[in-house]
Amino acid sequence: MPPRARARSYDPAKTRTAVIAQLRLVRKAAEGLEPTALDAPTRLGDWTVRELIAHLSMAVTSVVRLLELPAPPVREVTVTGWASAVAGHSGSIDEDTRGLAADADPGELLERAEARFAEVAAVAPADRLLAARVGAMRLDDYLVTRCVELVVHADDLADATGVPVPYDRQALATATRVLADALAVKAPGGSVEVRIPPFAVIQCVEGPRHTRGTPPNVVETDPPTWIRLATGRLTWAEALDSAPLTASGDRADLSAHLPVLG
Repeated sequence: MPPRARARSYDPAKTRTAVIAQLRLVRKAAEGLEPTALDAPTRLGDWTVRELIAHLSMAVTSVVRLLELPAPPVREVTVTGWASAVAGHSGSIDEDTRGLAADADPGELLERAEARFAEVAAVAPADRLLAARVGAMRLDDYLVTRCVELVVHADDLADATGVPVPYDRQALATATRVLADALAVKAPGGSVEVRIPPFAVIQCVEGPRHTRGTPPNVVETDPPTWIRLATGRLTWAEALDSAPLTASGDRADLSAHLPVLG
């Protein structure tokens, strides 16, 4: 067995700033949408753009809501644990998203989310425990997952509307690293090196462990492509055919291990 990788750490102040920055980029893109665009379909089942924007706001306001609840007694879930568990809560997430979308204006939801987050989350201690859907998490870990949500769904919004949504660099780096580490947990090992420059390099997949020189099995891609692969927005075959993805070596096919986030 390869040695257990040390858990990656994230600076809470930088993560909070990244959440606000990415939310503002989403708000700017959403502000320019025509009312009819809100009813356009997305690649997320039967959600329209209206539901997608509601979900983006909910990703941030959930921090405020959880801070208003009593703190759980013990930590139960880490960042990588969240990545593997969140898909199991898709039903309740869908229900809450639809309810929110039906009751409020999308632009107001995003504006309110930013204001409430800035007011409440900025002063809460990083080690405050939150009763998240997947189990009790530290606030600093939960904020990391908010970067993932915002980056992933900003890309969904751009895909649905044709309006580019830029990435905040810190938010993109965080999302890339979380999903790379989730792959390393899902497919532990050291036979394949996955490179996502400039943000992450991990080793994964059982087999002979590489120790020196050029690794025999290498996968390399850019952060947006990796995020789409890791979340099922893009298949392995599609990425090889049309995206900036290279895979060399007998063990470099990761299709059996993707996606890592539902």
